[in-house]
Amino acid sequence: MEKGLDQIIKIRRAIYPNMYTGKKVSKKLIENALENANYAPTHKLTQPWLFKIYSGVSKKELGKEMVSLYKKEITGKIIIKSRIEKIFEKCEKSDYIICICMKRSSYKLIPEWEEIAATAMAVQNIWLTCASNEIGCYWSSPGYINKINKFLKLKSNERCMGFFYMGHYNHNDIKPTQRTSINEKVEWFS
Repeated sequence: MEKGLDQIIKIRRAIYPNMYTGKKVSKKLIENALENANYAPTHKLTQPWLFKIYSGVSKKELGKEMVSLYKKEITGKIIIKSRIEKIFEKCEKSDYIICICMKRSSYKLIPEWEEIAATAMAVQNIWLTCASNEIGCYWSSPGYINKINKFLKLKSNERCMGFFYMGHYNHNDIKPTQRTSINEKVEWFS
């Protein structure tokens, strides 16, 4: 069944890696999602989004780094073994993991929040592309996210904003979400 834009927006959800079907996601589909991301709105066309894509063996290396950062983050606290297992499981069950990064423009008249918002809109384009193609996605921003820049080889004007896990999922299984009425959130002026 062909899905219209309104329906795609309404079925877009965080779909966690333990819910993925195991069916492989094609690289071509990822490339299409990234191309759609590239058309997000951006003030002064700074296009601040930057994506680092992990698949195959590289997901294991990313997972090891995430676990290492998690352990450093909780120094002096109890390391929770199930949390470590969950990090590795998310990496293993995802076909692709996109590290969502933002490259701060040298054009200082643009506030940082606009660069962050543009990057988030690029991610929304990825998410909608995935929802329309039966791909489940999940954006995670763990506490150690600001410590992964070295591993990702990011420059001083770049930062990681999270991990975007992706895998096949049948979106027909999604139940309608609960939202309060838009009328409670809008004021009209004439």
